[in-house]
Amino acid sequence: MPLPQIDPANYAAQLADKVSRYKQDFAACGLPEPEVFASAPLHYRLRAEFRIWHHDGRIDYAMFDPAAPKTPVLLADFPPAAAPIARAMPLLRDAVQGVEALKRKLFQVEFLATLSGELLVSLVYHRPLDEAWEAAARALAAQLGVLIIGRSRKQKIVLERDWLLESFELDGRQLRYQQFEGSFTQPNGEVNRHMLRWARAQAANLGGDLLELYCGNGNFTVALAPLFGRVLATEMSKTSVAAARYNLEANGVDNVTLVRMASEELSDAFAGGREYRRMQGVELAGYRFSTLFVDPPRSGLDAATLALAAGFDRILYISCNPQTLRDNVAALQASHRIAAAAAFDQFPYTHHLECGVLLARR
Repeated sequence: MPLPQIDPANYAAQLADKVSRYKQDFAACGLPEPEVFASAPLHYRLRAEFRIWHHDGRIDYAMFDPAAPKTPVLLADFPPAAAPIARAMPLLRDAVQGVEALKRKLFQVEFLATLSGELLVSLVYHRPLDEAWEAAARALAAQLGVLIIGRSRKQKIVLERDWLLESFELDGRQLRYQQFEGSFTQPNGEVNRHMLRWARAQAANLGGDLLELYCGNGNFTVALAPLFGRVLATEMSKTSVAAARYNLEANGVDNVTLVRMASEELSDAFAGGREYRRMQGVELAGYRFSTLFVDPPRSGLDAATLALAAGFDRILYISCNPQTLRDNVAALQASHRIAAAAAFDQFPYTHHLECGVLLARR
């Protein structure tokens, strides 16, 4: 995919085109008119990474167009970057430029920001990092007021911490989320808030208990849990599970049981398959599941998870890939209809569109 052309004047038309394709692709599935949640046209990305290009005695941020993968596109700024990243980019570049211990063999810079204003910067090198680097990096962190991590092959130096604490208001609650460097977090913070609000609106009167698969760091779990009696949530990543446990406690959510399992394993457990050590103490028969919530990877739901989903009265599905969502909805069409739909523009100026549907048993 070529580098996007960032022009706010074209944003509304580009989003309209994406929504039109979404509606056309799902026409055979009985898609109701979707709610559309636009992004801010500029300064929306809370994650960004750049190559560092060394040339003529100086360094610059660079990206590469797949059509010309060996030709760097040098960047003075990056309009999609959230405000903390946009402010730090020129300051960081100029500061590193003047310190050899920071500049030498610097290969890549990765930024992670929050809506609440925190910023973590990862500096990635093609050389081992030493005490001189650490001293210079600590001075840089103090100068810019950011968190800094240094990385090279088989080496990671964390100067203070390798996570941020996100905080924002949602439906009258102030939510807090621990977000680890290197783990998945939602890239468009404001659109993520729209996703959470929409999901809560669909779940508001469903009642019963909730099963959530692919819960990550608990992004949706924290928001949805108060609407249900009990929640059983699963996730495979150890780092994400640790963050989810922290986030549940930080937000005072005490009705969630979190299990580190793959969706295929849980589907097998529901079907009466083998006993899983990680499910010890979890009595599936004691839950009154009314709703399944899924936010799967781009590949969508596997066959076993689709079979599990078919047994739920309602399925709340957030998708980063409309094609696999359409395939999954089609596979469930005999038992479920689309009761509500939404489009979330996480990635302006690209073809990507995040989608949400509420499926209800026919």
